[in-house]
Amino acid sequence: MLNLKLAIFKSDTRLRTFWLVIGLFAVIALLEFMTPPDYVFGYLYIGPILLASARLPRIVTLQATVVASILTILNIEVPGSYAVRVSTVASRLIAILALVVTGVLSDRNRLYQQALSQQQAKFQAQQKLASMREDFVSTLTHDLKTPLLGAIETLQALERENFGHLLPEQKKVLATIIHSHQNSLQLVETVLDVYRNDVEGLKLNKKPVNLVEIAEEVAATLAQLACSRSVHITFDHGESDWRKYLWVYGDAFQLQRVFVNLLTNAINHSPRGGKVEVVLEAGSSCHTAKIIDSGPGIQPQEAPNLFKRFYQGHSDRQAKGSGLGLYLSRQIIEAHGGKIWAENRSPHGAVFAFQLPVLPFHFLDSDKTNSPP
Repeated sequence: MLNLKLAIFKSDTRLRTFWLVIGLFAVIALLEFMTPPDYVFGYLYIGPILLASARLPRIVTLQATVVASILTILNIEVPGSYAVRVSTVASRLIAILALVVTGVLSDRNRLYQQALSQQQAKFQAQQKLASMREDFVSTLTHDLKTPLLGAIETLQALERENFGHLLPEQKKVLATIIHSHQNSLQLVETVLDVYRNDVEGLKLNKKPVNLVEIAEEVAATLAQLACSRSVHITFDHGESDWRKYLWVYGDAFQLQRVFVNLLTNAINHSPRGGKVEVVLEAGSSCHTAKIIDSGPGIQPQEAPNLFKRFYQGHSDRQAKGSGLGLYLSRQIIEAHGGKIWAENRSPHGAVFAFQLPVLPFHFLDSDKTNSPP
């Protein structure tokens, strides 16, 4: 009903505008033909042309421009009681040129306004869609987390034999189910974080942190996963044979997530009995961390897409996961002012690496000064 009323209102407005343009043309034409040709009133047609361009269809603007040009040049002969001079013809040709330029520019401005309105409508629709998507994802992930947490707690209580003695085979089954539920919970949290970061931006709690300590802590937490796949994790400190301190200014929790994603990815794509190598290299301006696996490597056509959201590819490397872990890692590293990339290792395997700016010494000294004794 509202759309119908709006359509009727627009139709009435256009009709009134059309008759107003006709009336203005009549008044200007009357002035033209009642005065000598030396008095050029044709410039006044610019007003109704602009009015037609703003409120009437394009064809009406074109017709108004043509009619105005014809009436302007016709006044040289009508009425025929005046002598025609070259200067009069030149003045009217200039007036016609002005009318044509006005018609063309007003038509272009009309097209520009229409394109701008369409872009604004698309932008508003995209904003609304993004808001709806964020609300949906937040609600969905919250609704999924609650039963998953409850199920994990119940299963862990069963595993602790709070409800009775369990056979070794039953404990193995429970451990598998708990691990599966924990993976599902981690995936739900990753989805929520990815969408929140896209909309709000990643918020970091920065302080001086040591990449070596973070990498070693994450490797210790993933030791059971590596053991289940018979994958051995080793550490390499680059050119040095000794353990180093790679200080950066960053969010320890978020950087842990990067190491978890990259190490889990490397363990899952290494063959049984293979090796995952963590290389930590100190630099003058940037520290580098590399996770090297012994898997099948990366297909050349898939390398540019590895860190895109939901990309899983078609090779053996991308057979598992949601495609969000690497995307979230890219978000985190870029938020720290670093860069992340992937490449193949000769003769086989893949390297997933990132670089972060070196922590300036005055940050480290300040942190030590403010730390409690």
